[in-house]
Amino acid sequence: MTKQLDLHGIRHNEVDRLVENFVLLNEPPLDIITGNSDRMIQLVLDVLNRHNIDWERWGHGTIKIL
Repeated sequence: MTKQLDLHGIRHNEVDRLVENFVLLNEPPLDIITGNSDRMIQLVLDVLNRHNIDWERWGHGTIKIL
C-alpha cells in the first residue's frame, strides 16, 4: 500500500520539515497530497528537488514518488 502525506490544513511554514521527514524516512511508492494550492505544490517540489528525488504529478493535487 502506498503511504500518503496529506497537506490539507498544514501551514506553509511547516511543509518543508514534514515533506523532508516523510520522503527520507519512508520507502517509495509515496503520495503527497497538496490540494490545489500552487504555493503548496511549489514548496513540496522545492524539497523533492533539493534531495534529487524523482517525482511525477498526478492531476493537480497529487505528487507521486515511485
